[in-house]
Amino acid sequence: MMEELLEHHGIKPTPNRLMVARALARAGRPLSLMELEEMLETVDKSAIFRTLATFRDAHMVHALENSGEGVRYELCHSSHSGSDDDLHVHFYCENCRRTFCLENLPVPRVQIPKGYKAVSASFIVKGICPQCAG
Repeated sequence: MMEELLEHHGIKPTPNRLMVARALARAGRPLSLMELEEMLETVDKSAIFRTLATFRDAHMVHALENSGEGVRYELCHSSHSGSDDDLHVHFYCENCRRTFCLENLPVPRVQIPKGYKAVSASFIVKGICPQCAG
């Protein structure tokens, strides 16, 4: 299945790329580079970084650039390799510092002024997750 996802996005399925994609899929939430490094101890940090850059360029991951502690990555489930049609809201817990996908909440449409060209959008809500609020 991961091989097909990579090929769908025009990416050659190498062992490192498959390991990074599987780690992102298993996590079920956006991960930082450091979290991926901890999960994939046998893969060099620079190889993970290059893989994430390849995935980002091919629209295979979303990069959340303002989720509290640097960039976090999640697999893109878009049906098109050239654009993202699965943008959704994310929740950052200020207590446990995890970011969660709220996949059933699409990013609200924003009417931008004439002359501006939107390339991407992200929507992050910050607060306390149900587990921490417990």
